[in-house]
Amino acid sequence: MREAFRELFRRATGFAPYPYQERLALEPWPELLHAPTGLGKTAAVSLAWLFKRGWRAGGKAEPEKDTPRRLVWCLPMRALAEQTKAAASTFLHRLGVLGEAGEGKVSVHLLMGGEPDLKSWAEHPEEDMILIGTQDMLLSRALMRGYGMSRYQWPVHFALLHNDALWALDEVQLMGNGLATACQLEALRRKLGTLLPARTLWISATLHRDWLATVDLRPHLDGMRTLAPDEDDKTRAGHLFSARKSLAKADVSLVRTTKGEQKRYLDALAEFVLAQHVEGSTTIVIANRVARAQEIFARIQKARGALHDLLLHSRFRPAERITFARRLTQERDEDRIIVATQAIEAGVDVSSRTLITELAPFSSLVQRFGRCNRYGEHEDAHVFWVDIADEAGADGALPYDAEALARARARLEALDEAGLDALGEVDEPPPWSRVLRRKDLVELFDTDPDLSGFDVDVSPWVRGEGAPELAVFWRDFRGNPNGPEPEPLPAREELCPASIGQARELFKAFGERGHALWRWDALAARWEKLSRGEELRPGLVLLAPASSGGYDATLGLTPASRAPVPVVMGSARTHEAYGSDWRSHAAAPVPLDAHLADARKEAERLCMALGIAHTNLDGIGVLGEVVPRAARWHDVGKAHPVFQAFLHGMEAEAAREADKEGRLAARVQGKPLLAKAGESAAQEKARPHFRHELASMLAWLAVHDDPACPDAKVDLIAWLVLAHHGKVRMRLRALPGESSPSEEGRRFARGVWEGDTLPGFAFDGERISALSLSLEIMELGLGKQGRSWSERAQELLARLGPFRLAMLEALVRLADWRASARAGGQGASGVR
Repeated sequence: MREAFRELFRRATGFAPYPYQERLALEPWPELLHAPTGLGKTAAVSLAWLFKRGWRAGGKAEPEKDTPRRLVWCLPMRALAEQTKAAASTFLHRLGVLGEAGEGKVSVHLLMGGEPDLKSWAEHPEEDMILIGTQDMLLSRALMRGYGMSRYQWPVHFALLHNDALWALDEVQLMGNGLATACQLEALRRKLGTLLPARTLWISATLHRDWLATVDLRPHLDGMRTLAPDEDDKTRAGHLFSARKSLAKADVSLVRTTKGEQKRYLDALAEFVLAQHVEGSTTIVIANRVARAQEIFARIQKARGALHDLLLHSRFRPAERITFARRLTQERDEDRIIVATQAIEAGVDVSSRTLITELAPFSSLVQRFGRCNRYGEHEDAHVFWVDIADEAGADGALPYDAEALARARARLEALDEAGLDALGEVDEPPPWSRVLRRKDLVELFDTDPDLSGFDVDVSPWVRGEGAPELAVFWRDFRGNPNGPEPEPLPAREELCPASIGQARELFKAFGERGHALWRWDALAARWEKLSRGEELRPGLVLLAPASSGGYDATLGLTPASRAPVPVVMGSARTHEAYGSDWRSHAAAPVPLDAHLADARKEAERLCMALGIAHTNLDGIGVLGEVVPRAARWHDVGKAHPVFQAFLHGMEAEAAREADKEGRLAARVQGKPLLAKAGESAAQEKARPHFRHELASMLAWLAVHDDPACPDAKVDLIAWLVLAHHGKVRMRLRALPGESSPSEEGRRFARGVWEGDTLPGFAFDGERISALSLSLEIMELGLGKQGRSWSERAQELLARLGPFRLAMLEALVRLADWRASARAGGQGASGVR
């Protein structure tokens, strides 16, 4: 086994593994990995996971049962995520196992918002793959509020990130409240159960076990195993531990944050940088705020005009960051000054002869110091720290707190050397202040917005430190982005991260120029102009007209800039509006009974591939029977006359008139029942917001439910049928803009009316007679249908827990997607 791993590691990296990397691959998984910067953590974890999954340099062996199929790299910064993707892809390519999802190899996926990744990885839960993303993108999805993606896909990503997933959390000292959230999620998975195994690996050069002591994980700490480099590792990596770099306090400091004092400070700091820079070498300057980094860089550019100088921070589009990443490595021997923020703090493979950094928490400074003389290549390397005085107050300390800076200052004043051996242990309190509780997670399982149209803000649990983020992208359009067709969704390369404060600055600047920002309204299926006073939420994606400015390819997000923004090529993806049913379009019509049979077969294949076909779920039933049965019934509601009129191409206005007069069923009677339409489908349905999955669920209950004898299996299948598009789940209620029946007191919700009838038909070995749909289940309390839907859903959630229930929901959705794809329909991505 040892030789097999060494061969795999050598082929993947070109080097022999360190002893700790071998132990990680050959011994049981630890929970904590303590490894200094530069010691190959990405290769260690990625290749240990690959080896434990059975991949070998010359073939495939049986995977270890406790190693999940998905390796999830959760990283605090975008630059680190992009670098990890490049490294992982290189390893797999050298081994000959890199492939696309669906090819039976190992695929790599970057989840960073705007990425058309729904089809590329979520459709293949049975395959080995590496998912990489920032904590914002991954933790928001793990909390059922995924940033930068369709809300209707939240449950699928939630399920796949909590089942069959190994979370590798790197540079945890930078995660803030995200660290506590990851700890709580691990504890809650252990407590509430998952359908497939999941585990977490916490990784850092400055990791303290006590940082993991959240309320629910604390009882597990004593049983957690730590793996760290030993003396053999240190002997082999001696150049990392012995690299010398002097440490001194700069004769510049930030004392006050008034406008005049800020200018004097920035002028003095730029002069100090220019004086300390050694011609022909690299100097790195690290500021704590993006605005300060931009100002320092502008001053240095004005003084030097140097071709190779570079500004790095988090407020750039990926299109520009890719170029910067290439320049970091290709221009390493050039005379250059790199001005950066925390974006350079972790994992970025760059070294300098001189490093100048603003004061930061000591754990962050240890990471920053690692960017100086990283490989021991300089005999006279120097680190300078720039004080942020107590008098600067909370504003000056941001994004950190003044107490953390005071502790770091006290330690630095006692040091004159910044090498690994000189810095000693990091002794910091936990970097988080807010903890996710079980009640919070259960409430987040409901994906419906509240009555005011807003969602729970998960940003305090996702990051905590600094301002919550949203994203902005620029397109060429005049006036209104909705005509003649709405501007499509952005590609990942277009998205520029912004804090909510920066978005407000942009809104104000655009208003002064007579322009606007736009947000997508899924219910109205159009871009809506952002209004004054409108609440901005984390994860929101805003559209800006390129002619309005607000972005500079060299400086990044700059609300004051009026220059037109170069547009990055947009995506072909279309929006998923609430009332849309684009998966019901195919190259040719597909009979309803055939699609239901295909979905059942796909569900059976999925259960077998994941090894859960014979699992008996909490006494409810065998999964190899429950999931396929739900898949067989999932689209029965498409037999509803409203949906059949839509698929057979009946124009919406004529269909509405026939529906109003009670003649719609007669108009479609005798036509074949379809699940998918070809080019003949109408543009819209007779009833706004009609959801066929609600009709399917009501039909299932009409046939199988016995109010006098509650059955968890019946309720579970009803849930899986109802939730298979992610648009109707925990609650049944009417939506704004629905058409209502003319009869007073007749219930209606999501386009389904009390007393609607479905025709009888046979499908995949079952037969239903014509039946009338009842919506009494939407009422609270006991009725003729027994318990309300809300009560049944809450009972299922309490019995199975969110992780198992979501995974079952995802399996039925995936079976539907696969059946649609086999019939010549569309997959999950939404690309037409």
